[in-house]
Amino acid sequence: MTAIERVATPAAVTAVERQGDARTGRTPVWAIVLRYLLLAVLALLYISPIIFMLVTSFKTRADAAGIPPSWIPNPFTTQAYETILTASGTPVLIWFSNSLIAAVLHSALVVVTASLAAYPLARMRFRGRGLVFGIVIATLLIPPVILIIPNYLIVGNLGWLNSLVAIIIPTAASAFGVFFMRQFFLSLPAELEEAALIDGANRWSIFLRIILPLSKPAMATLALLAFLTNWNDFLWPVYVLFSADVQTLPAGLGTLQSANAVRYDLLMAGAVIASVPVLLLFVFLQRFIIEGVSRQGLKG
Repeated sequence: MTAIERVATPAAVTAVERQGDARTGRTPVWAIVLRYLLLAVLALLYISPIIFMLVTSFKTRADAAGIPPSWIPNPFTTQAYETILTASGTPVLIWFSNSLIAAVLHSALVVVTASLAAYPLARMRFRGRGLVFGIVIATLLIPPVILIIPNYLIVGNLGWLNSLVAIIIPTAASAFGVFFMRQFFLSLPAELEEAALIDGANRWSIFLRIILPLSKPAMATLALLAFLTNWNDFLWPVYVLFSADVQTLPAGLGTLQSANAVRYDLLMAGAVIASVPVLLLFVFLQRFIIEGVSRQGLKG
């Protein structure tokens, strides 16, 4: 048998492939398959509540409250969606639009205020900078529930009660946002600013034309976090919004349950509607979020 024939045999080819895998450090096929199986199981565990929520929204009232719960609607119906979208006592579309407007404007304000506050704390030298940053971080230790009464009095004196302004502006100055943007600004190379200063640019031009364009991943991530915080907020809207036509979706959905009866089908249908903007927003911003995380991981 010639050398070529020996190499051409299956055993020889397998041995050569194993040696190649050992030399190149490639992961064996069985390890890759096992890894993906574990990831699939974890993904199924994480999305199972979402699947059950979606399934329950297509059940009847009796089937949704049945024990033990079932994963298949029997019968399949869209009655829950028709009820919450058409009933006069549950203006879900109005709640949805109110939440969307409030969350979008709130997230935009958070990004603007956090960026403006974080840039001097990260890139400018002035006396007391460390003290100012320390005070900002110290506010993170204050439980938000403690500030409900002072904020309520301030909002009442400003005449913002029972309006969307009351849930947009009060929390727009985010200490976490300042910390988050400052850490990202610190990761940017200082040579860019030095070159711009040599060319005659001022700090405002550097901030608008250099820092902000490079900070799109961080701003997108902060906008998503601020959107989620405002979108899911329940306690504060309950205190400051009284009329049904200015109520937000989380607080409005709370009226679908009472002390004696809970309409699980309506709650799940409302939860599905509430989750759609969040999922869409994550789909559109995931590229920036991944880029921001990767940039922070490669820092230094």
